[in-house]
Amino acid sequence: MPEADDPRSEAERIEAGRLFFARAWRFVAGAARAADLPGTEAIEVAFAGRSNVGKSSLLNALTGRQALARTSNTPGRTRELNLFSADAGVAIVDMPGYGYARAPKREVAAWTRTVFDYLRGAPRLRRVYVLVDARHGLKPNDAEALDTLDRAAVSYQIVLTKADKVTAAALPEVIAATTGQIAKRPAAHPQVLATSSTTGAGIAELRAEIAGMASPAHTEG
Repeated sequence: MPEADDPRSEAERIEAGRLFFARAWRFVAGAARAADLPGTEAIEVAFAGRSNVGKSSLLNALTGRQALARTSNTPGRTRELNLFSADAGVAIVDMPGYGYARAPKREVAAWTRTVFDYLRGAPRLRRVYVLVDARHGLKPNDAEALDTLDRAAVSYQIVLTKADKVTAAALPEVIAATTGQIAKRPAAHPQVLATSSTTGAGIAELRAEIAGMASPAHTEG
């Protein structure tokens, strides 16, 4: 679903997204504290989600890079705010995963504080993409994260990951159920996107969403 003020056709938006993410994306900096992230004039979009939801794989798929964001089967590997840029008007912030039960409580508290400090102090943050495993749907710790975003009045959109691991018949039901769960949340974008980093499903649409947040001058090849 394009932004309300975007007059372009879906095909035009998809192509703009392809060109936008064909740029040379690079890792800029990682920071354990929000205050230590370097300043940028770009609009920011952030990615959040439970540990091991496939956040790094999705970022690699979006940017077409094999290892822009490190992937791991070990939950909780991303422990810092990581900033990525292509000098294209939009920067990406990868936030630490939440919900890793085996992490020491002190570490969980530190990660949580880092994320909350970032949300409160990021005036150029346009949207948070909250990643949810399509096989499991919204979990209680996802709901807690959404509560925080609602309280902070930070716009967010649910992105289902690992959609290839759900049958074609069941996926629409997962999307409908998730859409219903966020329907009354004040800061939630109404459309739920389903993606797969393995098959590429939904990647073009998500690229188009993000590219659409850049100024028109930046979305021209």
